[in-house]
Amino acid sequence: MNTGDTAFMMICAALVFFMTPGLAFFYGGLVRRKNVCNTIMACIAIMGLSVVMWTLFGYSLAFGGNHAGIIGDFRWFGLNNVGMSAGPYADSIPHLVFCAFQMMFAMITPALITGSLVGRMKFKALFLFVAIWSVIVYYPMAHMVWGEGGFLAAIGSVDFAGGDVVHISSGVSALVLAIILGRRRGYEHTTYRIHNIPSVVLGATLLWFGWFGFNAGSALKADGLAAHAFMTSAISAAAALLSWMFIDVVKSKKTTLVGASTGLVVGLVAITPGAGFVPIWASFIIGALVSPICYFGVGFIKKKLKIDDALDAFGCHGIGGIWGGIATGIFTKSSINPVAKWDGLIYGDYHLFAAQIIGIILQIGVWITPIMWVAESMIGVQSRLYKILQLNPMFYIVSGYRDAFIIKRWFWERPNWTIYFWVVSIICFLFGNWIFKRLRIHFADVL
Repeated sequence: MNTGDTAFMMICAALVFFMTPGLAFFYGGLVRRKNVCNTIMACIAIMGLSVVMWTLFGYSLAFGGNHAGIIGDFRWFGLNNVGMSAGPYADSIPHLVFCAFQMMFAMITPALITGSLVGRMKFKALFLFVAIWSVIVYYPMAHMVWGEGGFLAAIGSVDFAGGDVVHISSGVSALVLAIILGRRRGYEHTTYRIHNIPSVVLGATLLWFGWFGFNAGSALKADGLAAHAFMTSAISAAAALLSWMFIDVVKSKKTTLVGASTGLVVGLVAITPGAGFVPIWASFIIGALVSPICYFGVGFIKKKLKIDDALDAFGCHGIGGIWGGIATGIFTKSSINPVAKWDGLIYGDYHLFAAQIIGIILQIGVWITPIMWVAESMIGVQSRLYKILQLNPMFYIVSGYRDAFIIKRWFWERPNWTIYFWVVSIICFLFGNWIFKRLRIHFADVL
């Protein structure tokens, strides 16, 4: 083991810890005065809950063992056998330090979701939701991407510091939660004023400060790769900040502190999955493009779909994380980090790009398929969003089983649904068969 690497990783873990209070300030400044304490309290409570759950069984489920490439086991329950010797994921730092570093990721990820539910969810319900969500969403996702034998890692998908695990998972979950909870009372007729702009700026800068530990620390060593991730993170955030300011000038003839703060945050989100994979020049492009993508994405979601994502948790983290995952598949250079099996699309190799798309679709598909919620009763069959969800063929499988078992309505009573499902299924089969033949030579590595 290396004492320098150990010290570096402990500092990085502390920096990532600092991000959750920073997020509390960021969210607390954006909400109305009456919601400030509840918003900050949600983040603080999650800090305590996530640490207890992670040390008892969360770390073991995410990184201990492997079952079907989806989840671990309880071999490290209560941090049993997680000590000061090197672990399986980093040979230059104690196993306990790696666990502590990953614990901070498990802390901030559910806290990001709270931005979508301001003023609509009781604290007890939120507390229970975070506990269940961590078990059924975060721990499996962390295992699939970072754990030994994880499904997404096996197919070649990469995520340097949590674009998929942290931002897409929390962003998409926030969107679904906002849909289920519905809009705030009087949403269409109420003007929601930002409570404290200096608090927003303070929170954003604390996030930027902590993000250096978030991304650079994911190298798991104090080496050149950590320095590379540090610089790509700084550049992407700066480029996104300036890009958002430019959009504000074009749209409103003036810049805003909130816009600039939001821009630097989405820039950090976008570079997270590729910080240790993409060239430095690519970080300029990733940061510059994420601001217009998120800016117009937020507008579309709120205006067209009429979803009350209070603090744009999906618009910033979900959309920003999706763009970051796609950009990683485009710009990655395997010579920078050999963890990437292939170069990005810009270098003429499509394998990594395809793997990134699969990872993103899997993450989104978990929530747009109404397994744990009933679309008909929660969003209404006449809504535009319901019609969009119907494009997902898995929608009909889940709804069909639910209708057959609960309300005794059989699949042949909806012939249009059945025909659509089989048409899409045949197309997916043919496309999957083509992909199988093209990637067949790589399957031995997975097996």
